[in-house]
Amino acid sequence: MDKKYGVYICKGCSIGESLDIEKLTKEAAKGAKIQAELIKKHPVLCSPEGVDFIKKDIEGEGVNTIVIAACSPRVKYDVFDFPNCIVERTNIRELVAWTQPPNTEDTQLLAEDYVKMGIVKAQKGDMPEPNIEETDKTILVIGGGISGMSAALESANAGYQVILLEKTPELGGWGAKLYKQSPGEYPYEKLEEPMVFSKIKEVQSHPNIKVFTSSEIEKTEGQPGLFDVTIKRNGGTETIRVGAMVLAAGWKPYDATKLEYLGYGQFQNVITNVQMEELASKGKIIRPSDGKEAKKVAFIQCAGSRDPNHLPYCSSFCCMTSLKQAVYVREKNQDSMAYMFYKDIRTPGQYELFYKNVQNDPGVLLTKGDVTGVSDAGDGNLYVEVENTLLGEKIRVEADLVVLATGVVPATAEPQKYLDGLAAAVSKGDDAKKAYIESTPKPEFILNLTYRQGPELPSLEGAYGFADSNFICFQYETRRTGVYAAGCIRQPMDMNSSAEDAAGAALKAIQCVEHIAKGIAVHPRAWDVTFPDVFLQRCTACKRCTEECPFGAIDEDEKGIPYYKTNRCRRCGTCMGACPERIVSFKDYHVDMIGSMIKSVYVPDEEDKLRIIALACENDAYPALDTGGFNRRSYDSSIRFIPVRCLGSTNLVWVADALSRGIDGVLLLGCKYGEDYQCHFVKGSELANYRFGKVQETLDRLQLESDRVQMIQVAISEYDKLPDMINEFVEKIKAVGPNPYKGF
Repeated sequence: MDKKYGVYICKGCSIGESLDIEKLTKEAAKGAKIQAELIKKHPVLCSPEGVDFIKKDIEGEGVNTIVIAACSPRVKYDVFDFPNCIVERTNIRELVAWTQPPNTEDTQLLAEDYVKMGIVKAQKGDMPEPNIEETDKTILVIGGGISGMSAALESANAGYQVILLEKTPELGGWGAKLYKQSPGEYPYEKLEEPMVFSKIKEVQSHPNIKVFTSSEIEKTEGQPGLFDVTIKRNGGTETIRVGAMVLAAGWKPYDATKLEYLGYGQFQNVITNVQMEELASKGKIIRPSDGKEAKKVAFIQCAGSRDPNHLPYCSSFCCMTSLKQAVYVREKNQDSMAYMFYKDIRTPGQYELFYKNVQNDPGVLLTKGDVTGVSDAGDGNLYVEVENTLLGEKIRVEADLVVLATGVVPATAEPQKYLDGLAAAVSKGDDAKKAYIESTPKPEFILNLTYRQGPELPSLEGAYGFADSNFICFQYETRRTGVYAAGCIRQPMDMNSSAEDAAGAALKAIQCVEHIAKGIAVHPRAWDVTFPDVFLQRCTACKRCTEECPFGAIDEDEKGIPYYKTNRCRRCGTCMGACPERIVSFKDYHVDMIGSMIKSVYVPDEEDKLRIIALACENDAYPALDTGGFNRRSYDSSIRFIPVRCLGSTNLVWVADALSRGIDGVLLLGCKYGEDYQCHFVKGSELANYRFGKVQETLDRLQLESDRVQMIQVAISEYDKLPDMINEFVEKIKAVGPNPYKGF
């Protein structure tokens, strides 16, 4: 497009009182090589008068490329939304007026640099155009339990066509095996009929839902909006096209045979909570060993859960299940006793009322303590041995039936464990890979994706096999765009919570197909119409982009040349940062743009005048800077912040550009990774840290000290600590000394 520029500087919110606006206009125009008359001022740009001030230039002068020097781009974005215009926001409020002393030379120079960078960014950017393809809006739901059926009904009731896939012959999942369901309404006293049976009838009668039972996915090809899913059923295969998927494949109980000290497999009268439901469904609760009615039933909580040797997490519904099953025992025989041994009782929300109701039953004894073993008491009876009780004494209780509250293992756990092991073997060479494949039983895969990076959802450190949602801000999302997790595949939860969770996943799947149809990103840059534009003529097939893409958006042809499945892309720019040839670009974000912004910064010749560039992740670090600005937290004026989509998009050439230009230091502000993982794009900060571990080569070539480049992990909540982190880096640069390239 032929650009007609308009640069608008706001004087409001202390900006006019902190800066010499006339000088700012003149110096910014000179530094960005733009006509000074194109830079205009207004007392309050976000006011109706200020917006009209800009609109008049758009309508009367044909302005289509707008730079607004005012508040943070993270605020007033609806106010400064001008259709069919390139709009760049440069932050001189939070990053200058609110964090620096007013009317000083350094504050003035800081503002001038920000305005220049904003103009340069607008000069280097182009108007994005969406990538629109013909898409299918059918929702595929994988799993016919309470989560899957709820997701199918929510999608179908919203008017979307749904295919519900269940690998067993019947719908219902574990919910269909229940005798009763925990109470879900006030006063939380009476057990209820399982909701799953009414859901089955509703699903089977819904005109928008097509049910496939005894079916599994053989292969999933394509991308969101254009998934081609091959289904195995009735001895044959069928390929369907869908737009998005809800993964509700469910869970299985933890393998109780691993709990030898609790007697499972050794004593017939030690059963699991799942087996207890089956006993209750048949009438009286009888002992498996001899068919006698069980009158003293002991429930052992956290049987394998909250245990570093088994499942380190809480399985969520076990306490409620055991309380419910204690009611079974009492309702079926008023002379019976139920003993419940727990580490902690966890009944969230109003379920606490049910817990108190059960406590009031004199035939139910609840005791806190650690169960150390189950032993034979003769005649089929068992001793439950407990220590660390509330009384501080070891106790032994005799029971004629012991029920283990075994925990939840997601259906994704075994495939992920297998694939993680395979990846580790591959890294050791072909022999290790072959040995692993030959010695390790291959589990049943669920999705069977034809992605370069593997057939299933990638595991995330600390996720324990659950289909992790990437980040607390993005529930239901997985690392495969268009695939959304619901129910116990995502985290342990009870039936009511699973039904509600499924509604959220269904809405995300609907959002996905609607966004894809419009050619815009799904998340987290949900408004983004850009997509990667690759100059393949210079591609060396190094595989860096395909290997580093966190979302499997890039495949390779038979020659190893990458090609994009654009609808999988989340616009993080990781491929842009990975590419050594710098051939990946977005219309409004590319290597030359950021490099040019860096080069536009004024670098004074004086050795005591430092200049530092900070590349700040727009998801955590930049919001923390904004919050610091709101709270008037100041930092050294020598530093200039440039927001980046993700630290994973940072290309090493930016460091070389900055240092060769005379910049004294480069600071990278990224999200936390590892155990405290918070990266919106999963691997961005981790990849940046890996890449910049090799930056020493660049520094050695320039004969510069390695301390000039540093990466800091920043949480969005650390706005109060961030100024100290920044100032500490500035002091380090002062100790290292000025860049010897200064003045060249």
